[in-house]
Amino acid sequence: MGIRLTDLDWSLIQSFLAVAETGSLSGAARKLNTSQPTLGRHIRTLEDRLGVELFHRHARGFDLTRLGAEIQAHARRMEHAMAALALTAAGGETRLAGDVRIATSVFMAHHAMPAIIADIRRREPDIHIDLVPSDASENLLFREADIAVRMYRPQQLDMVTKHLGDITLGMFATTGYLNRRGRPRSADDLRHHDMVGYDANDDILREMRAMGIPARRDWFAVRCDNQSAYWELIRAGCGLGFCQSNVARATPGLEEVVLEFPLPVLPVWLTAHESLRQTPRISRVWHLLEAGLRPFVS
Repeated sequence: MGIRLTDLDWSLIQSFLAVAETGSLSGAARKLNTSQPTLGRHIRTLEDRLGVELFHRHARGFDLTRLGAEIQAHARRMEHAMAALALTAAGGETRLAGDVRIATSVFMAHHAMPAIIADIRRREPDIHIDLVPSDASENLLFREADIAVRMYRPQQLDMVTKHLGDITLGMFATTGYLNRRGRPRSADDLRHHDMVGYDANDDILREMRAMGIPARRDWFAVRCDNQSAYWELIRAGCGLGFCQSNVARATPGLEEVVLEFPLPVLPVWLTAHESLRQTPRISRVWHLLEAGLRPFVS
């Protein structure tokens, strides 16, 4: 007897995809915000209904079987179809009310978005905001965000994007650190200073090398990939580091270190899925974000 479509509950497919992607029940549980026993039951139920084994179970987690990998490709197409359905339905909403999910970098979420969101709430109390601080690229197709504020131009298809301007960067340190260690006057002087850099992220190294500075990872006395923690390390006096100029210049106790080489800028892009962009609440928040971000860009 063949498999009927009514046997394939969408929640079972979602659970299957999450386990396939993460390779474990615990990882899938975090991704879907559910419990491991529930996911275990979903996988067993789906295997029973399909009459096949989807995963090899082992101590390290779950690996797809050959047939499971084939089914995953079909399940991905189902996922995209469901996402498109949800986007089309959401795009037809006409109320200036509801939820809007905004994704942006960790640093912008801490230093720019709170005041902007407070203004949105004052102006539009029926619009509720979910703020997603993340330096990963949220997938707007799957509604991980409705609007993204990014420091690069997103490359996903079917997106509406707008370049709002650029944020300037500067090199900063505390006055106490500079009084103790001296004020660098050239790129060569940086080798004799404590630098705050990134850990796994090599953006700073690549930018410094592009400017002709032969920077190495071991130049950095302190390393951290979280942007807000990175900034707090500079504020605490751990050494020289880079920051958005408008934020750093407004911070008491810090000095800007001006050297002979130019620093890159951070472009600021607003992005939304084209099927949602003209939804009243999305459109309203988009315009309020534009206005709120204007003081940060040039």
